[in-house]
Amino acid sequence: MRISGFGYLIKEGFKNVWNNRIMSIASVCVLISCLILTGSAVLFSMNVASLVESVSDSNETTVYLKDGLSKVEAVYVGRDLKKIKNITDAQYFSKEEALEDYKSQLGEEVFENLKDDNPLPDAYKVTMADLSKYNETVEKIKALDGVDEIRSQKELARKLSSINSLVQTLSFWVVLALGVISLFIISNTIRATMYSRRFEISIMKSVGATNAFVRIPFVVEGMVIGLIASLLSTLALVFLYDGIMNIVSNLIHIAVMPIMSVIWYVALIFVAAGILIGALSGFISIRKYLKKEGNEILGW
Repeated sequence: MRISGFGYLIKEGFKNVWNNRIMSIASVCVLISCLILTGSAVLFSMNVASLVESVSDSNETTVYLKDGLSKVEAVYVGRDLKKIKNITDAQYFSKEEALEDYKSQLGEEVFENLKDDNPLPDAYKVTMADLSKYNETVEKIKALDGVDEIRSQKELARKLSSINSLVQTLSFWVVLALGVISLFIISNTIRATMYSRRFEISIMKSVGATNAFVRIPFVVEGMVIGLIASLLSTLALVFLYDGIMNIVSNLIHIAVMPIMSVIWYVALIFVAAGILIGALSGFISIRKYLKKEGNEILGW
C-alpha cells in the first residue's frame, strides 16, 4: 500500500470519530473511568508497599510499661531489657515525650481537655539484632517485671500487606469488568460508523478492496478514542491524586509517593492500554463485515 493511501485511511479514521462524536464521547468517558480506577489501584498499592517496606525496615518494637511505675523502676526495666542477648538498644520514651509527639502530629486542640491528666504510658523503643529470634525475645521481654504490653511494627506491616492484597484483588475484577464494558461501548460506536458507511464498504468489497484496506479506518477510530481517553485520564489522575493525598497526609501524617515521580510510567501504561482496547474494538467490530461480499453487506 502506498503512503498516500495509508494516509487517506488514517484520515478517514479521524473523520469517523468526529462524525460519531456523541458515541465517541460516551466511549471516552467509560474508558476514562476504567483507566482512573486502574491507576488509582496501582498508586494505592505502590504507596502501601512503600509504607510496609519502611515499617518493616525500622526494626523497632515498643515496650509499654505498667502504669504507676516510678522513674527509678523504669530505669531498672531498661537495664533488664539491655541484658537480653538479642536486644542491641533500648531507648526510654517517657509519657510526656509521647504526649508532645502526638500533639505535634495531631494538633494541640485534640488534647486540650486532658490538662494534667496524661493517659499515655512510659515506654522503651527496643531494637533487635536478629529478627528470626523475634518471638523468643518477646517472651523474655514479657517475663520482666514492670512490662505491660508489647507492640511491634511487624504487625502493622502485616495488616497493611493484607489490605494491599485485598485492594489488588478487588481492583483486578473491577478493572476487568470496566475493560469489557469499554470494549463493548467502543465496539458499538464503531458499528454505528460501519452501518452509516455500509454502502461505501459494499462498493469497496465489490471492486476488490482488501480486508486490510477496509479495516484500517475503523481500527484507527478505536485507537484515537483510546488515545484521547488515556491522555485525559492521566491529567485527571494527577489532580485527583494530589488532592486526595494532601488530605490523607494532613490527617495521618504519613509520607506519600509524589505522583510526578511515576507520572511518565503511568501515562505510558495508560496510552498503551487505551490504544490496545481501541484497536481491539475496531478489529472485532469490522470482522463480521469482512466475511460478506458486496450486496450481502447491505442485506440484499
